[in-house]
Amino acid sequence: VRLVESGGGLVQPGGSLRLSCAASGFTFSSFAINWYRQTPGKEREFVAGIDISGRVIKYQDSVRGRFTISRDNAKKTVYLQMNSLKPEDTAVYYCKTVRGDLWGQGTQVTVSS
Repeated sequence: VRLVESGGGLVQPGGSLRLSCAASGFTFSSFAINWYRQTPGKEREFVAGIDISGRVIKYQDSVRGRFTISRDNAKKTVYLQMNSLKPEDTAVYYCKTVRGDLWGQGTQVTVSS
């Protein structure tokens, strides 16, 4: 039973990345998924969330209009498309099941010129 994030990396301001959160070992389609991020010395913060149908979606105000969360239940994967990235988006990004509190290991996103 696990979640595995991937897709992080170094990108210039204004660039894009797509993060993936791949699930295994449980019925992925029955779980809403949230993305969070954390920088050193700060608490982990909510970024975006998607329900099991993919129709109920929420975003943190600072990423709304730039980030898009989606899911593919057949692939057991949730995506976070991040556009117009800013240096303040630099963080370790984690995905988590809303129910059951299962976290991934995180993927580093660095936005820098």
